[in-house]
Amino acid sequence: MAKVKTTWYCQNCGAQYAKWQGQCTTCKKWDSLVEEVVQKEQTPSWQTGDVPGTLSRKRNSKPQRISEINAQESPRLDTTNLEFNRVLGGGLVPGSVTLLGGEPGIGKSTLLLQVCLNLPFKTLYVSGEESAQQIKMRADRINKNAENCYILTETKTQNIFKQVSDIEPDVLIIDSIQTLQTQHIESTAGSVSQIRECTGELIKFAKQTATPVIVIGHITKDGHIAGPKILEHMVDTVLQFEGDRNHTYRILRALKNRFGSTHEIGIYEMLGHGLREVTNPSEILIANKDLEISGTAIAATMEGMRPLMIEVQALVSTAVYGTPQRSATGYNLKRLNMILAVLEKRAGFKLGQKDVFLNITGGINVDDPAIDLAVVAAILSSNFDIALNPKHCFSAEVGLGGEIRTASRMEQRINEAGKLGFERICIAPAKQNFKNSTAQVVAFSKIEDLVRYLFA
Repeated sequence: MAKVKTTWYCQNCGAQYAKWQGQCTTCKKWDSLVEEVVQKEQTPSWQTGDVPGTLSRKRNSKPQRISEINAQESPRLDTTNLEFNRVLGGGLVPGSVTLLGGEPGIGKSTLLLQVCLNLPFKTLYVSGEESAQQIKMRADRINKNAENCYILTETKTQNIFKQVSDIEPDVLIIDSIQTLQTQHIESTAGSVSQIRECTGELIKFAKQTATPVIVIGHITKDGHIAGPKILEHMVDTVLQFEGDRNHTYRILRALKNRFGSTHEIGIYEMLGHGLREVTNPSEILIANKDLEISGTAIAATMEGMRPLMIEVQALVSTAVYGTPQRSATGYNLKRLNMILAVLEKRAGFKLGQKDVFLNITGGINVDDPAIDLAVVAAILSSNFDIALNPKHCFSAEVGLGGEIRTASRMEQRINEAGKLGFERICIAPAKQNFKNSTAQVVAFSKIEDLVRYLFA
């Protein structure tokens, strides 16, 4: 009887060790090594590429001079989902491997099934978590009936590749990578070795046959994709599907993309019949924009190439307890503390003994520094208890000296403000002339000038 081979894997980074040790020398994390049974075959059929039905689609690999390589970009596959295409950079790239992560129940399977049903190509949806009847019930709720969509409930990669060789799909979707298991390794499904080996087989299949593969991955309680960190390095694109369960809106964000920008986002609305694409997110992110409420300001921000108008809410009140509270939702708390220090040092506002709460409506997180001016306006509006003009919006960065700095892509921000009916937009002085814009441009160089303009 052959001796059982075991090894130790780090659950955080996936590093491999021959014996147990307290600390992983690669990622420096303590007590993260677990023992797993590993018994690989000498020459696995998939590693050698001998998969029936795929040899005709296999691309020959041989050295080429860089001057002889055709730099023309291969045509992308249109998913017919505008928001999904936007985040991917224009569509699915042949031979690419995309990893989609998100909270449990956030709608990852619903999104990919909806994309799968709308694709005009032959698609194979492999599920290791749900039965075919459950997937059919969800498809009926989405109210789509596609003839090009095939459903397979299987967890062994060898059986999956056998069906792939028979069907030869144009797109392969795996739900999820933690449920797959290869017979070349004897550890349980979801272990570090199984996740890495199964992902390697999927990547090899995608590159050899030029078939796009989309993989769903679970995430940990810390919000990171479960499994070794090397999993994110192996794939071409990493997408994060995020949102608050108390809100109906979901955001699809690219954390890594070898074929496009990582600054684009897609916005969806979760409905009873599936996910609806939100083509104009500014209208849903600004609620009751005609109401004059103190502590509310509108900011013109950018997410990738898309201009957005978001609502910034602030509440400033006298501290009940000895230590003032500082809280920010959807905004960097350290940056909020910096802005409060600038207001106290440069503008003379005594906010050190007051509670300050900041909220970005819509349940989204914004890291664009151009919303600093809107944050300042909202905080001062709540401090004075004076409502701002609802037809005004703001877009500029605030420096440590109290100076107001210009933001990027100002023309797109100003045009979006004018399109949504805003009369004036407060920005920093710029060399560019914005005479053709619908909204009137008002420039300020210091915070003191803005205070006099808003509250004098």
